[in-house]
Amino acid sequence: MINKIVQSMAEAMEGIKDGSTVLIGGFGSVGQPDALIEGLIEQGAKDLTCVANNAGTGHVGLARLMELGRVRKIICSFPRSAGSVVFEELYKAGKIELEIVPQGTMAERMRAAGAGIPAFFTATGAGTLLARGKEAREFDGREYIMERSLPADVALIEAWEADRWGNLIYKDSGRNFNPVMAMAATLTIAQVQHIGELGTLDPEKIVTPGVYVNRVLQVDRGAPWV
Repeated sequence: MINKIVQSMAEAMEGIKDGSTVLIGGFGSVGQPDALIEGLIEQGAKDLTCVANNAGTGHVGLARLMELGRVRKIICSFPRSAGSVVFEELYKAGKIELEIVPQGTMAERMRAAGAGIPAFFTATGAGTLLARGKEAREFDGREYIMERSLPADVALIEAWEADRWGNLIYKDSGRNFNPVMAMAATLTIAQVQHIGELGTLDPEKIVTPGVYVNRVLQVDRGAPWV
């Protein structure tokens, strides 16, 4: 019987290795798997490359992971935002690497990884510092640069509801990067608020099929299903 629901945070984090590339869902705090990030902190993996929309805020979650010296490199679109004090201090001290990727390009790099596409051409970043060292080609009179896909070892994502097969439904803007991250990782761990019986999820609302999900952990925040 297929059952991807795990019963503890320790079980959810099992096997994450030092040196892993970890995708972290969310757009700011919306759709961010806060509990799973705290679980990763507790689990102890280090020398990580983390991929996220921004570089964390305050001293919690991703920022805390960096503050503990566990992140070697951050790949993101907005490294500096309100409250990104930890990243800024580490970067100025030369203690963390940074790769800036335009938001749409980052999403497409992960989607490409999930689709088995090794690279693609985009006009975004052409003629800028972001194009340095990348192959450039001209199509129909416009310059494009080649971007490599962005596969990962682990994806930590948040969804609204799941079933035991790992099918996921998202709620409103909580969807953001989570579906493409689920596709791009070898090990996808989903934090969900609700778990429905098999066959009760509306197939028209399932965005991430269970084939992309390895583990599901229910984190009840007391939010009702609406």
